[in-house]
Amino acid sequence: MISKNSIRPGIIHGVYPEKLVSDFGGLESFVLSILNRLTNKIKFHPIRQKNIINQVHFYAKRIEMLDDKGIDELIKTLRGKLVLNGFKADIVAEVFALIREVALRQLGMQHYDVQLLGGWLMLNGYVAEMETGEGKTLTATLPVCTAALAGIPVHVITVNDYLVQRDAEQMKPVYNAFGLSVGVVVEGQDNITRQEAYACDITYCTNKQLAFDYLRDRLVFGKQQSKIKLQIERVNKDNNRVNSLLLRGLCFAIIDEADSVLIDEARTPLIISKEGDDLSLQKIAQEAIDISTQLENDVHFYIDNKEKLIHLTDVGRDHLRNVVEPLGGIWKGEQRSFEMISQALAARFLYVRDKNYLVKDDKVQIIDEYTGRIMADRSWEFGLHQMVEAKEGCEITAQKETLAKISYQQFFRRYLKVAGMTGTASEVSRELWFVYGLNVIPIPTNKRVRRTKLRTHAFDTTDQKWQFVIKRVKEIHDRGQPILIGTCSVDASEVLSQLLNKHELNHQVLNARQDEDEADVVKLAGKFGQITVSTNMAGRGTDIKLTADVVKKGGLHVISTEYNEARRIDRQLFGRCGRQGDDGSYEFIVSLEDDLIKNFCPSVFSRLVSFFGFLKVPAFRFFGIWMSFGWAQSSAEHLHAKQRKGLLKMDKRLKSLLAFSGIRE
Repeated sequence: MISKNSIRPGIIHGVYPEKLVSDFGGLESFVLSILNRLTNKIKFHPIRQKNIINQVHFYAKRIEMLDDKGIDELIKTLRGKLVLNGFKADIVAEVFALIREVALRQLGMQHYDVQLLGGWLMLNGYVAEMETGEGKTLTATLPVCTAALAGIPVHVITVNDYLVQRDAEQMKPVYNAFGLSVGVVVEGQDNITRQEAYACDITYCTNKQLAFDYLRDRLVFGKQQSKIKLQIERVNKDNNRVNSLLLRGLCFAIIDEADSVLIDEARTPLIISKEGDDLSLQKIAQEAIDISTQLENDVHFYIDNKEKLIHLTDVGRDHLRNVVEPLGGIWKGEQRSFEMISQALAARFLYVRDKNYLVKDDKVQIIDEYTGRIMADRSWEFGLHQMVEAKEGCEITAQKETLAKISYQQFFRRYLKVAGMTGTASEVSRELWFVYGLNVIPIPTNKRVRRTKLRTHAFDTTDQKWQFVIKRVKEIHDRGQPILIGTCSVDASEVLSQLLNKHELNHQVLNARQDEDEADVVKLAGKFGQITVSTNMAGRGTDIKLTADVVKKGGLHVISTEYNEARRIDRQLFGRCGRQGDDGSYEFIVSLEDDLIKNFCPSVFSRLVSFFGFLKVPAFRFFGIWMSFGWAQSSAEHLHAKQRKGLLKMDKRLKSLLAFSGIRE
C-alpha cells in the first residue's frame, strides 16, 4: 500500500507529474482566502507549533543515544513509514529529530527550534518568513530530506548558480548520510549532465535553469501530451520520448528567496528560441537608430520613465511620415514604422549601459535589475535588443524565432506542491496567495535582533550624496568597522570605487562586471576595516562572517546609496548585518536626483521638499523627503504588481484560446 498523499511519479500522477492549473474567479479566491486564514490560525496556533517542537525533542533524546549502525537502521525504518503513510505528524517529528542529529554529526550544526518550525511549515506547503541570517540553508534540509526519503523528487530552487553550488556542497554530507543522491544544475551543462542531476533524489538549481529545462521538455512532448501514451512509451524503452526528457516532472519545489523568484522575476517571460534567418532587421535596426537621432525630446516624443515607454507626439508622427516615405520596404507600414522608431528611442533613452546591460566581449548582455547579475543568454523582444546593439556599435544579431514560452507565474503553479522561505515576504503575502495559493507564516528569530537603524541622510544632488558617503566611510573605517555599501547599478558602483580610490580607501567591488571572485569578496567582507562596494548581488543569500575583533567594534555597517523600487530589496541588503544576535548598523544616504525619485515621485513632492528646504526648516524638510521616497517606493511597487497581474491575465487568455483549439502550449 502506498500513501494516497504521494506526489511522486507513478501510477497516480504518471511518468511526468504536473498539476493542471485551475483559475478561480474573484469571489472564489476571496472565500478561499478567508477559509485559509481560519485554517492557518487553527493549524499553526502557537500551542500546535509548540507541540510539534516538543515531539521532535522527545524523539531526539532517544536518537542521540544511537550509534552509526542504529542511525542507519532507523533511516530504513522511517523511509518505509514515509512511503506507506505519508507526512503524518508523529512520523515527521521523528524524521526531523533524526535529520537534526545527523546534521550535528556531519556538519557540527544542529537545527534550532525556529528552524524546526520553518521546516515543518515548508513540508506543509507554506512560505516560511525567516529573518535574514536565521540559517535557511540548514532549515531546508528538514523538508527536503523528509520528502526525498518518501521517494518524492525534490527541486531546491534558488536565485543564482553561486548559491546553488554553495548550498548543495554544504548540505551534501547530510543527504548522503541518508543514502540520498544530490544533483546540481547550473549554466553551461549539457543535456546528459542535466538528466543525471534531475534523476537524483534532490536537485539544486536556479529558477531560470529549471524553467528553461521544463520548456525543453515541452518541445519534446509536442502539442499533445497524454499520460497514458507516455506510460506506454516508458514500457517500450527503445526509441521513446521519455528517454529524451530532462526532468521527472514537477513534484515538489522548495524555493529559497521565494519572493525574488515568484514575485520579482514574475514579469520576465521565459522564452526558448532559435536564431532567425531574417537578417534584414540588422539593416533596419541601424536605420531606426539613425532616424531616431533626428527627433527631439518633448517635441517629437516624450519619455515615460515610470512605465518605461516612449510616446510619439502628433508632431513626431507627422515628421516621421515624411522621413520614412522614401525608404520603402518595411517602412511603408505606418504603424510598424512608428513602433520601430519607438523601440529605437527606448534603446537610446530608457536602456542605459552599465545599468540595464553591459557590453562584454562585444556583446550586449542584460543585467538583472533585482540581483545585479548578468543574464548572458537573455535578449529583449520585438527588435529592442537589436536596437541596443546598433546604438552600441556591436554586431547586430538576427531576431530570434520563439519556439516555447512561459511565465514563472504559470510555471510554478504547475507543481504538485510548492513551498518556500525568505526573509522578506510580508509585503507581498497577498499576491503570493492569489497567484500561487501560498500562505506566508512569519517565524520568530532564534536570538533577539540587534540591528540598529541610523538616521537617513538626503541631499539635493548626487555629487553631495557621494561626498557624504566618502565622509561616512572614513569615519566608520577609522573605527575598524567593516562596511558594505549597496548601489543600484554597475555604473554607480564604479563611480563610487573611483572616489574611494581618490581618497586612498582600499576596497573591493562586487558587480556584474567583476563577479568571478564573488566567493572571495564575500569571505573578506566581514574582516576588520574592510570596505566592500556591491550592487544587489550582495543583497540575497550572502552570509558575511564576522571576525572576533569586528564583533567588538559593533559588527558590519551597511550603507544604502539609493532606495530600491521594492522595500523588500532594501530589507534584504540591511539583512547582511545584525545576523543571529550579532550587533550591526545600517543607514540610507540618498539624493533627490536618484532614479526612484525622478521616475516615480510626482513633481508636487519635489516642490514641497524644495520649499521647506528654502525655509530652512529641518523637520519639515525631513518630512517632505520621507514622504517623497515613501510615495515613490509605493508607486513603483504598485506599478510592478499591476504589470504582473496583467501578465497573468494574458497567460490565462492564451490558455483559454489554446484549450478552445484543443492544443496545449
